[in-house]
Amino acid sequence: MADRLASRSPLAETVLSDNPSIRIVEEPFLAGVDLWVDPNGPGGAAAAAELGTDLPGPGRVAEGTNTTAIWLGPEEWLVIGAGVDSVELEHRLGSAVREHGGAATDVSAQRTSLRLSGRRARDVLAKGCSIDLHPRAFPAGSTVQTMLAMAGMILIACDDTGTDYRILVRSSFARYLAAWLIDASEEYTDLD
Repeated sequence: MADRLASRSPLAETVLSDNPSIRIVEEPFLAGVDLWVDPNGPGGAAAAAELGTDLPGPGRVAEGTNTTAIWLGPEEWLVIGAGVDSVELEHRLGSAVREHGGAATDVSAQRTSLRLSGRRARDVLAKGCSIDLHPRAFPAGSTVQTMLAMAGMILIACDDTGTDYRILVRSSFARYLAAWLIDASEEYTDLD
């Protein structure tokens, strides 16, 4: 039996920010599965049953049983989960949708997740993101694929106050984006 390689976070040696105004925390090793299926057909119903939630529509996320489904485009979602085995999740979703012309692919190593929170979180994001992040325009459960400081990301609003966001970034850009976030938050570290 072959030995399994140890997982290593792309931000394993990065010191992130933790103060009352801005908190940056990595959420490493989330399971990630790209899901392709017609949401209006039997495959969409099978995927929804497997996830414990309906597949979300454009610009939205849906919380399922230990997973979050993120709308990426017509007939495409990214399903993430903490403490979920990615191989098992890929198998379950693939089995549910395959006979209906759908597919599921494990992409867990592709991205890492950063959680940006605190009363100045929206201010930090606004420095490098052109999206209107005001809670009236980007409330909890909203998602968008956009750029932050020249790095592609998936951004999710986690609350209705503009103080809690999840940022999914490709592993190869994680250190760059973490350094940018730390630098962008520097002016807010001495305010409390």
